[in-house]
Amino acid sequence: MPTISMFYGLIIRMLFMDTKQHHLPHIHVEYQSMEAVFVIPSGELLEGQLPEKKVRLVQVWIDLHEEELMADWALATRGEPLFRIDPLR
Repeated sequence: MPTISMFYGLIIRMLFMDTKQHHLPHIHVEYQSMEAVFVIPSGELLEGQLPEKKVRLVQVWIDLHEEELMADWALATRGEPLFRIDPLR
């Protein structure tokens, strides 16, 4: 599962050809021992849990990088290499 960004202890990943379970463009986020899945571009928390402040950070990041995330999603569904996306600063 390629890491596409990391910031504030959050690790953002996108799986290759990951369209069967959730059927929506999404990212996987890890923070400490917690995991969550967020829908692109809405930022909706689809599965899992994170502290509320971390959820908001991920949602802001998704909003800022919506086009890049959707481009990476298109690549991921074809099994092609993904681009890194700038973290929140």
